[in-house]
Amino acid sequence: MPLPTLRPWLLPVAAGLLLASCQSNSTTSTETAVNGKPTEAAPTDTASVATPNDGITPALIAQHIKVLASDEYQGRRPFTAGEEKATSYLAGEFKKLGLKPGNNGSYFQPVPLVEIAGKPDSTATIARKGKSLTLKYRKDYMFLTEREKPTVEIKSSPLVFAGYGVTAPEYKWDDYAGLDVKGKTVVVLINDPGNAGTDTTMFKGKEMTYYGRWMYKYEEAARHGATGLVIIHDTKPASYPWTVVQSSNGGAKLHPQTPDHGASKVALEGWMTLDAAKQLFTAAGLKYDDLYAAANKPGFKGKDLGLSLTTTLHNKITYKTSKNVVAMLPGTSRPNEYIIYSAHWDHLGIGPAVAGDSIYNGALDNASGCAGLLAIANGFVQAKQKPGRSIVFLAVTGEEQGLLGSDYYAQHPIFPLKNTVADINMDELLAFGPMRDVTITGYGQSDLDDYARTAAKEQNRYVIPYQHPETGSFYRSDHFSFAKVGVPALYASGSFDSRLHGKAFAEKERKEFEANNYHQPSDQFNPKWDLRGAAQDARLLFRIGQQLASETTFPQWKAGSEFRAVRLKSRPQ
Repeated sequence: MPLPTLRPWLLPVAAGLLLASCQSNSTTSTETAVNGKPTEAAPTDTASVATPNDGITPALIAQHIKVLASDEYQGRRPFTAGEEKATSYLAGEFKKLGLKPGNNGSYFQPVPLVEIAGKPDSTATIARKGKSLTLKYRKDYMFLTEREKPTVEIKSSPLVFAGYGVTAPEYKWDDYAGLDVKGKTVVVLINDPGNAGTDTTMFKGKEMTYYGRWMYKYEEAARHGATGLVIIHDTKPASYPWTVVQSSNGGAKLHPQTPDHGASKVALEGWMTLDAAKQLFTAAGLKYDDLYAAANKPGFKGKDLGLSLTTTLHNKITYKTSKNVVAMLPGTSRPNEYIIYSAHWDHLGIGPAVAGDSIYNGALDNASGCAGLLAIANGFVQAKQKPGRSIVFLAVTGEEQGLLGSDYYAQHPIFPLKNTVADINMDELLAFGPMRDVTITGYGQSDLDDYARTAAKEQNRYVIPYQHPETGSFYRSDHFSFAKVGVPALYASGSFDSRLHGKAFAEKERKEFEANNYHQPSDQFNPKWDLRGAAQDARLLFRIGQQLASETTFPQWKAGSEFRAVRLKSRPQ
């Protein structure tokens, strides 16, 4: 779940992300919230609550996942036949339900993008005083560029180590202090100082800040005039293995079309394995462990490594338009106020074969979320009481490429943001049965927590903050695009407490998916899945939307939220 480039006027919001909490700082078994108050206790029963006859069923969700994640849809990559099949299917299903086209008579919102199909050299050369170290593409590094040029050559670019590549005045931290990186390639550590809880006294401790996200690091290097930036991949603080870096950054990548054709970006964006980084530092006469320790101490000073990097990227540039899918159920009493349900339809398409399979079907990520959209739409259509406010169903493109579709919608909204009540986002509905918890990513941010709590009680469930904030999940799905422009956004699902098998079982299932199936061809539909939990989550989000649609008030960001000021500009209280 990548993160989009922030436009300059959004930089104050990004800075604010470090001033107020986006997720709970507590991830222990005490289950305390952002404000330090304990969340409600878990119910002690193991039986599921009664299932209402509201049209939201495991069978319906399975039906849609099976279609969208089939090999016929080729992994749903934008600009492919898979996009045409997926967007046509979603639009067709919305039309069957009687929903109106959401964009001036069309079910589609055009999203202009540029595809850069980069082919890096098979090797990169690290040189020092006549000696050289050769690194291999995919095994040791993944390089790409956002420069819209047929050839991007990095020739004898001096390498500089800049810790985490962070400039954070509110934390009195500047990895670039006294360091000249103009025309050079910067090497940095993944995550942010404190590194996934290694030192919980730094930054936000275990919780990753926006400074820990890779896109921030690229942007900051560009602001300092660097030629390139390479991130050292380490699985634990990254929260995903090197195979995810390979699958997510190989081949063609999509980017927003920009007036300067990517000239303001660093020429080289890249990753290297921890083993490759250790070889690099050894070639510089340094030890990785020593540099790592120094980079995690206040007052760290970056240093020139006395090495240079030479490599070339060969690019094929394609300008095309992708599509968001937009459908609407008009409100009966307040039709000019809108509740948005969002999910991304795209995945990675066809890529390197793993165990003979090259189609990255994206069943849970995120055919499941699109199935949730359709199931919730079915619930609203079947409900006897129609919503007072309009309900918008938004299936967005390019999430896997950096939240591109949701970011485009947020910058070019079809419905006024000031009249948008909330965004309710779905990404990876789980498939291992009913859950007792409702986990909110970004708990403590807005009044939507309270709506989730009310809906959870109907299902005899309890609310907790996301339990692994070190992964930066708040910044990795489409709700973040709405939060940045001030729209209260909810990203919630059962995640950590299986109703039938407990917490250890749920954690095991989640870890196995992340380690073995996330962004891999093996994320494909399994008829043995238990999708009762997915239906349970969809129903919970449906009930939240029903409640919001019946009201005349707007949910607010809580005092201290970094998104509150943006909302107040468009919708003063």
